Amino acid sequence: MITIKDVEHVAKLARLELTEEEKELYTKQLGDVLKYVDQMNEVDTAHVKPMCQVIDFYNVMREDKVVQEISKEELMANAPDVENGFFKVPKIN
Repeated sequence: MITIKDVEHVAKLARLELTEEEKELYTKQLGDVLKYVDQMNEVDTAHVKPMCQVIDFYNVMREDKVVQEISKEELMANAPDVENGFFKVPKIN
């Protein structure tokens, strides 16, 4: 059972500020999700083969070949800022 304290904890981890109404709403919604998961756990899947895709999916591969070669100088000409031959980007803290 999900409590408002659980929702507050998750919101704190996600750095979200929630109103009291949102806390109550999300408590109910998350509780409903967990009830549904419990319901799905009751289904007998002993003879179901595990899968990673729900539909048949095959990668379409093409030959990897150079179509037009571009020099590094041409590529770097489009960069807003370059330092020592590399793209210069703002520091992220």
